[in-house]
Amino acid sequence: MDAPREKWHSRFGFILAAAGSAVGLGNIWKFPYITGENGGAAFLLLYLGIVFTIGLSVLLAEVALGRAGQTDALSAFKALGHKGWTVVGALGLTIAFLILSFYSVIAGWTIAYVIKSANGAFSGLDIGAVGDSFVGFISNPWQPLLYQALFVVLTVFVVLKGVASGIERVSKILMPVLFLILLALVVRSVTLSGAEKGLRFFLSPDFSKIDGTIFMAALGQAFFSLSIGMAAMLTYGSYLDSGTRIGRSAWYIVSLDTMVAVLSGLAILPAVFAFGLDPEAGPALTFITLPTVFQAMPGGLIFGPAFFVLLLIAALTSSVSLLEPLVAVLCDRGFGRVQATIGIGMVIFLLGVPSSLSQGIWADYKLFGMAFLDLLDFLTANIMLPISGLMVAIFVGWVMGPRAANEVTVDGEHPGILLTLWIFILRFIAPVAILAILINGLM
Repeated sequence: MDAPREKWHSRFGFILAAAGSAVGLGNIWKFPYITGENGGAAFLLLYLGIVFTIGLSVLLAEVALGRAGQTDALSAFKALGHKGWTVVGALGLTIAFLILSFYSVIAGWTIAYVIKSANGAFSGLDIGAVGDSFVGFISNPWQPLLYQALFVVLTVFVVLKGVASGIERVSKILMPVLFLILLALVVRSVTLSGAEKGLRFFLSPDFSKIDGTIFMAALGQAFFSLSIGMAAMLTYGSYLDSGTRIGRSAWYIVSLDTMVAVLSGLAILPAVFAFGLDPEAGPALTFITLPTVFQAMPGGLIFGPAFFVLLLIAALTSSVSLLEPLVAVLCDRGFGRVQATIGIGMVIFLLGVPSSLSQGIWADYKLFGMAFLDLLDFLTANIMLPISGLMVAIFVGWVMGPRAANEVTVDGEHPGILLTLWIFILRFIAPVAILAILINGLM
């Protein structure tokens, strides 16, 4: 006899776990520098408008699909549609697998930077020296692998404990801690001398800067920041009972995710401006610009490590949500959770090794002109995720149809025009927007 499917202990636990899935390196690492590269407040307003329409609609679709199927990503599409749709579930699982392999490499860097910043490794260094230190670290053949392995072990440990005792319990601890650290960093950043320049940049929109490039950047960031298309929200939705109000839950998840992104901008950009550094520094903003800021600011020996602990928490809650869909597939096919989790964790680590070495001793080896980590990032973000999100929107909007509408109502309560608008967005607006992301990514 099959064991009963695991369930969340509470709706609150599900919301925090799902928000933890959405809140990742993309919110704290990527959002501030994408905002910096795209004109600040004008980008922020576009982002907010898109995330609460298209983003919310597709996230709700994936949760509804999971709750209706009550099974893993492979079986859900077959149970609710046709076996031909199983390929969409397989695509989502492949994305989760590939992303986790290189995500664990970058997350390992955050562990190293918690230690480095706490030890005062950047004290007295200018931005050039901090940059040299970062390049020296990631190009070392062994150190990043050790930190990557440690991060994979942390992720495996949480998932080993199961849905309620592991993922939900850890999320209830880590997500409040994340918000407390983030708020402390915001207070420190906005009270720095010169921070008002960063606040104006982030909060005072210049609508003349809005063009097609900025719109596509906002569309892409809104879509990718919500963990859509990688089977995570589908799997988390499958652990919900039939009485949970998933429409309202989805709203809370998107709100928490967006709040973290906005607070991250408030924590980072005013500090960057206060010290006269470049807000358009790109990915280097986190591992080069910010250590320079923290070592120069009053209390930096406290706020520097706190920031990287924050980054680590965000990375861990996301990585757990990437591992769980892979484990769920094996558990639903008779494997034990322990053997499934450890086995997949080992494979994830091994696949991450080329991504790590591609930043150092394998840097000269290119595939399609890109280092291995950059290639996986490009394939997943620019091609696979948009295709997966597109198929989810089409499946829920057209194939599930009325059943999808029933999943977001409770006790016969129908939110009228909102429900109609949701289905309309899934059928027409979201596919067009996601196709635009796909075409833009390929170009």
